[in-house]
Amino acid sequence: MTYKIIKTEEDYHKALARIDELMDAEPNTPEGDELELLVTLVEFYEEKKYPIGMPDPVEAIKFRMEQLNINQQALVPFIGSKSKVSEVLAGKRFLTVPMLRALHEGLGIPADVLLKEPKIENGQAEHLDWNKFPIKEIVKRGWIEVTAQESKKEAQWFIERLFEPLGGIEQVSVFCRRTFVERSGKSMDKYALLAWTARALAKAQSMDLPPYTSGTLDESIMKQVAKLSFSAKGPLEAQAFLAKHRIALVIVPHLPRTHLDGAAMLSQQSNPVIGLTVRHDRIDNFWFSLMHELAHVWKHLTAFDEAFVDNLDSGPGKDPREREADRVSGEILIPRSIWRRSDAYRQRSPDVINELAFKLNIHPAIIAGRIRHDAKNFYILTQMVGNGMVRKQFPDIRW
Repeated sequence: MTYKIIKTEEDYHKALARIDELMDAEPNTPEGDELELLVTLVEFYEEKKYPIGMPDPVEAIKFRMEQLNINQQALVPFIGSKSKVSEVLAGKRFLTVPMLRALHEGLGIPADVLLKEPKIENGQAEHLDWNKFPIKEIVKRGWIEVTAQESKKEAQWFIERLFEPLGGIEQVSVFCRRTFVERSGKSMDKYALLAWTARALAKAQSMDLPPYTSGTLDESIMKQVAKLSFSAKGPLEAQAFLAKHRIALVIVPHLPRTHLDGAAMLSQQSNPVIGLTVRHDRIDNFWFSLMHELAHVWKHLTAFDEAFVDNLDSGPGKDPREREADRVSGEILIPRSIWRRSDAYRQRSPDVINELAFKLNIHPAIIAGRIRHDAKNFYILTQMVGNGMVRKQFPDIRW
């Protein structure tokens, strides 16, 4: 088969679909050669379409650790001590020249990446411009109860109130050091993101869950969550089910300029927290967003100072963790082996969609959403994706 350089989104998604079919191809076979060529063409297109700048030095170190499957202890010979390693990875200590040289020679991290200036967007609280927080939205949504007299207070006062449930204004510095692993085709506003995160963690803290045991979330638990979608009150049942497993699921509407669908993070008590915005009030979007964030908790979330924040309308980019979260959540909801052989894969009728939904014990909206996503046509099956069926289950939230 002859392939040309990918120039359109349609060709891009066709190539991804073909790659999916060829994933098990053996090297040095016609199928293996075709797979290698397609991957090269897709990577070339993604580099042009979704350009990603040179990584921050700390991000580069963490990525290399993941590649080599090593822990923080393995960095001691290059950085000097366990405490120094922790401080470097948390962004509290700068890399010295000897550290840079050792990391370059020992781990093979390119020198130009290590010499890049570290990110400044997660700076200390004293460098924040309090007036840039979306205070009017915060008050409008009832995240802070304010009297008429208090409404004239300075901006910092409002942010102190927002962070009060989490330990006060000193926690702003902690939040500023948090690494946000962003998946978005648009730039997310840092101040709105900090405020939204604080609100989500405060709601999770109010649930007063017992401490989480690492490793609790696994494939079995995720499959049980997916089956709750079959119920008309599935979102509420998922929230209760996850709480029993000491995972907080909170609903916090997104703030302007964040473009958020969901996030995965750890609370101060080290409980996993899933925050969903229900930006798109549809059943299919709710369940894919939830399963995607649960996949991050299961596979990727390890540190308090890191949070995965996702605009799922955008592609996964080149972050392997985002690709894995897409793959895992998709496989849990609709196993590929079943999907490829189903009538719903080839047809778009409500009857075959309902038939597969019954077989998988999941909501038909999830299958309808998969068809729309694969076809890149969001004007079809609009009556089957559960429009307007999520937000109404959370009447206490100001949408």
